[in-house]
Amino acid sequence: MSDKKITITQVRSMIGCTKKQKATIKALGLGRPNYRVEKPDNACTRGQIRVVQHMVKVEEQ
Repeated sequence: MSDKKITITQVRSMIGCTKKQKATIKALGLGRPNYRVEKPDNACTRGQIRVVQHMVKVEEQ
């Protein structure tokens, strides 16, 4: 599981989100709709995704 990558795309704006959700989006390296980052598929990244699951789209590679 450690050598796999996932692509995370932000699909919704941060307007109206909580401070925790905004901080998580920034920690993932996102910030605006349609930004895309590639991260390792591990428990830490999955936990961050769970916090903002309604704002992002995840694609496994």
